[in-house]
Amino acid sequence: MEDRGQFLCGVVEGFYGRPWSMDQRRVLFQWMQHWGLNTYLYGPKDDLKHRLLWREVYSPEEEGQLRTLVTEARSRGVSFVYALSPGQDIVFSSACDLTLLKRKLKQVSDLGCQAFAILFDDIDHSMCQADSEAFSSFAHAQISVANEIYRFLGEPPVFLFCPTEYCGSLCSPCVSKSSYLQTLGADLQPNISVIWTGSKVISRTLSVDCLVEVGSVLQRPPLIWDNLHANDYDSRRLFLGPFKGREPQLRSHLRGLLLNPNCEFEANYIPLHTLGTWHRTSPGGEGEDEPDYCPDRALSEALRDWMDELNQPLQPGRQSTTPTSHANTPDRAERPPAQAKPLPMFPLSSGSPPTSPAKGGENGSEGEAKRTPGEGLKHKAQGRVPCGGKGLLSEAQVRLLVGLHYLPHEHGPAAQKLLQDLTWLKTHCHLVSLNGKKTAPQKVEEWRGRASRLMALCEDIAQLHRSVVGGVNRAVLYDLYPYVWDLRNTALVAKAFVCWLDGRVLGDSSTLGSWKNCFHWCGTTTGAELLGVDSEPWVFKGGVSGEVQMLLPIGSSTELFTHPPPLFPTSRLYNVRPYHSKDKVELYRMVRQLHLRTQGGKDSNSTHPDVTGDRCLGACLALCPEYSFVLEDELGVCGCVMGVQDVRSFIKRCHATWMPAMRDKYPGARTGPSAAPAHTQDLLLLMEEDQGEYPDSLLHHFPSQLRLDALPQLVDASVSRTLLTALLAALKANGSQGVFCEVQPTDRQRMEFLTKLGFLEILRGEARSREGVVLGRLL
Repeated sequence: MEDRGQFLCGVVEGFYGRPWSMDQRRVLFQWMQHWGLNTYLYGPKDDLKHRLLWREVYSPEEEGQLRTLVTEARSRGVSFVYALSPGQDIVFSSACDLTLLKRKLKQVSDLGCQAFAILFDDIDHSMCQADSEAFSSFAHAQISVANEIYRFLGEPPVFLFCPTEYCGSLCSPCVSKSSYLQTLGADLQPNISVIWTGSKVISRTLSVDCLVEVGSVLQRPPLIWDNLHANDYDSRRLFLGPFKGREPQLRSHLRGLLLNPNCEFEANYIPLHTLGTWHRTSPGGEGEDEPDYCPDRALSEALRDWMDELNQPLQPGRQSTTPTSHANTPDRAERPPAQAKPLPMFPLSSGSPPTSPAKGGENGSEGEAKRTPGEGLKHKAQGRVPCGGKGLLSEAQVRLLVGLHYLPHEHGPAAQKLLQDLTWLKTHCHLVSLNGKKTAPQKVEEWRGRASRLMALCEDIAQLHRSVVGGVNRAVLYDLYPYVWDLRNTALVAKAFVCWLDGRVLGDSSTLGSWKNCFHWCGTTTGAELLGVDSEPWVFKGGVSGEVQMLLPIGSSTELFTHPPPLFPTSRLYNVRPYHSKDKVELYRMVRQLHLRTQGGKDSNSTHPDVTGDRCLGACLALCPEYSFVLEDELGVCGCVMGVQDVRSFIKRCHATWMPAMRDKYPGARTGPSAAPAHTQDLLLLMEEDQGEYPDSLLHHFPSQLRLDALPQLVDASVSRTLLTALLAALKANGSQGVFCEVQPTDRQRMEFLTKLGFLEILRGEARSREGVVLGRLL
C-alpha cells in the first residue's frame, strides 16, 4: 500500500445523488477484495461536508463512521482515499480557508486515512479579486493550495489532484496547447497524481496516443477517473454492461484507473466484476492471472456469478451479506438457500422497510384479486410463464436485462433488435396501411413477421419486469425497479402502436392527413446514430426507453413518459392493445361497474343494462373503433381509452346513424316513465346532449377527443397513463394536432382518477364547453 509505483485500480464514489450507505460500502470492499481491486476514493458530490460544507469538521458520530470505513477497507486490502472538493467557494489566497482545509484533512488523517485527493472539477474558472491579485492564473492558485496541503500531510504516497480541465473536450484550446495543463505539469509537485477522464467527460474509448499526449503535458502519467458506467446525468439510464474500450496495454501509461459507476449500488456488480478481470489481465496478454481481456468473456463470467447473487433473498441495504464469486468464496456456504420464500413487497421510497407488508401483496391490491377473471392476457393464453420459476431470474432474463441497459455509447443485442425493428416497421408502415391493398403479399408478411418478433420481445420485457418485482432479492429490486418499470411501460406503448399500425394508418389519399406527409420523424435514423461517436451520452436522454419514445409520433411529449414509479410495485402482467369487437361485453360491464360506484351501488338500469355502456363507449366503438385501445391484466379487461380523430365529422355521423339506433334500441324512452325507467330516459337525453356542438375556437386547436376509463383498484396507475399514450400516438400518426377530454365538475370520482394519473398535468390549456370542463394540449 505504501508503494508509490503501485497501479491504483478500483472505485470512486464520486457521483451526484444519494451517497451509498455504510452497509453498501462494506459489501463493496468485500467485492473489491474478491476481484483484486485495491483503491476506493470517497468523494460523493451530495455529501455536504465533502463539497458544499467542506469547511465543517465531522461530528463524533461521523468520525466513528469514517474510522470504521477506513479500517474496513484496510482489512480488505483496499486503500481508502479521502477526497475533498473545496473549489466552489474557496478563496485560494485566504490563510483562513487554508487553515480550515488543513484542519478538515488532519481530522480525517487522525482517523487512520493515509491517502487523499483534492478536487477542483465542475467549478467556475473565474477568480475573486483577492485571488486575481495574489496569483497570475487560476492554475497557479490551485497549485499553491494543492502543494501546501501535500506537504502539510507529510507527502503521502497517494495524493490525487483533479483539475478543472479534466478531459480533452474541456481544454482550451486543446490538450497540447492548454496553458492550464502546462502550468500543472511544470509547478505541481511531481509525486501528486493528476486525475483525467479521457477525451470526453464520458469517454467511449481510451487510446494510447491520447494518454501519451496528456502525460507529456502533465509531465506524469495521469490517473483515470472513468465515468463509463456513471448514470447520474440521466434518471432513465442504467449501465450494466462490461468494462470496455480500455485495453490492458494502457496501464503502462497510467498511474491508475478508478471507475465512477452507477448511483444504484446493486447495478454495479457486472461493471466492477469485469473491471477486476481487466485489472488481473497482463498488458502483454501473457502471464499473471488472465491471458488476455475479452469484454464478452468477462461479461459471461460476471453474469454467472451475478445469477447466484440475484437469486439470494437479500434485504435492501445488504446487511450481513457476503458477495458471490465462483473463485475464492469461502463464505458461500453460509448463505440462505436460494429457494427461500420471497420477502414481502415494501414501498420503494422509504429508507427502510416498514414492519408489515403492503396490503394485497406483490400481485396487487385485494380489490384487483376479487375481480372475476376474464379472457386475460395474451401471455396467459399462450402459456407464457416466468422463465426462471417463482422468485428466480433465468440466465436469459438476466442477459436481456443487461442488454437493455448496456453502456452509454452502445446497446446490447436485444436493445439493438428492438430499435432496428421498430424503425423498420415505422418506415415501411405503408405496406399495411389502409391504402396498401396492392402491396405484394410477401412484403406484407415480412412486415408482420418483424412485428411479431418485436411484440415477442416486448412480452419478454414485461416478463422480465414481473420476475424482478417478484424476485427474492429485494436489494436488487430497490435499485433496478425504476428502470425496468420505465422500459416495461415504453415497451407496452411500442407493442400497442405496432399492433395498431397493422392496417390502421391512413393512406396518402386521406383528407385528414397521412403518415408520410404529416411527420418529420418517419426516417430510418435512430437516436443513437444521430448522436455520433463524439457526442456526450447526456445529449440524448432516456437510453433505450428514450430512443423508443422518439420513434413514436408523440416522442417529443416528454410529459407522457415521465411518471414516478408506483409506491407498491406489482408483478402483475399488463397488456395494451387495439380494441377488438369481442371486447365490447367486457368494456360495457366495466363502465357499468364504474357507474354503479358513483351511484352508491344502486342499479337503476337493471331493465336496460347496456345503457351506460352505450352512452359512454357505444358511439366510439361503432363509428371509430380504430381509435380504441384496451388495457388488460391477468384477470381480464381493466381499462380502456376511446378516441375521436375528427370531432366535427363524428358528431354529424352520430346524429345521422347512432342516435336513431339508440332510439330504436330503447323504444318509448321519451313517452314517459311507463315505457322506460326515469334514469334511462335521463341517460338518453344526455346522449343527445353529448353530441352537441363544441366551439370552433376549441376544435381549431384540439380537433380530437378522448375518454379514459380504468378500474380504480389498479395498483400501478402508470399503466393507465401508458394506455392513454398509445391512443395519443395513434391520433398523432393520423394527423391530429390536439386532443381534449370533457369532465363534468360533479363527477368527482372521475376527476380524482384523472388527477391521480397525472392526466390533468398532461392535457393542459383550459377552456369551457357547456357545463363541463374541457382540458386540451397540443400534441
